[in-house]
Amino acid sequence: MLHFAKSLTRLLGELKKLPGVGEKTALRLAFHLLKSPDNVTALAESLLEMKSRVRFCSSCFGITEEDPCYLCSANRDDGVICVVEEPQDLLAVERSQGFHGRYHVLQGALSPLSGITPANLRIAELLHRLEDGKVREVLLATNFTVEGEATALYLTKLIKPLGIRVTRLAHGIPTGSDLEYVDAATVQRALEGRSEM
Repeated sequence: MLHFAKSLTRLLGELKKLPGVGEKTALRLAFHLLKSPDNVTALAESLLEMKSRVRFCSSCFGITEEDPCYLCSANRDDGVICVVEEPQDLLAVERSQGFHGRYHVLQGALSPLSGITPANLRIAELLHRLEDGKVREVLLATNFTVEGEATALYLTKLIKPLGIRVTRLAHGIPTGSDLEYVDAATVQRALEGRSEM
């Protein structure tokens, strides 16, 4: 391996820690930054500002600079809570403009093999939010992975006895897909979740 200046080697090491960034991408980014000193300063300042200002909302555990966050302060339906795994999932649901209730970010999903248990997630805080009797529905919008499905099942077992309706995001065939190219499991789920026209 080539030996670069220590500071460049350190930068490459830090860049490779980012998701999806390997050796080649780290090199490309590092050399781009070397050619653009103004970009380096702006990037460093924005990273430091984010580190000092961004935190988790004390109510929904999404990301915010003010506490409570904008979504928790806004006039929304208090009777429905959408539960997601990560803050970026909250942003994806909000971008759809199809949900007008409250959110709750678990900060992960159950994964016993990785050591992530209910105690590592914001499940206790979710249950606390359900105590006041205002919530009539909890929409489980965890990912359709083994961990996301396990988390949804676990939460369903905790919430249903409280007399609160528990719903799950529908899964099925994406818009614009040709049926012949969709995998069998997805077609099966779409058939099971079919709705009346």
